[in-house]
Amino acid sequence: MRRRPVDSSVVRAVGYDRDEQILEVEFHNDRIYRYFVVPHKVYQELLAAPSFGRYFNEKVRDRYPVRQVDR
Repeated sequence: MRRRPVDSSVVRAVGYDRDEQILEVEFHNDRIYRYFVVPHKVYQELLAAPSFGRYFNEKVRDRYPVRQVDR
């Protein structure tokens, strides 16, 4: 999945697969997580949020099934 860089002190980049509704988040600590069944609207709002980290923590983390991706 292609990821795009974001302006965040914690997250390096994010990607989204619209067909599968998978949000992929790469953190600055080199860990990558895939969040499943994430609506496209949530991805769009995440990218447009004034604070990426705040939106992620409030609307994504602990709200969707997640799996860490091995490098």
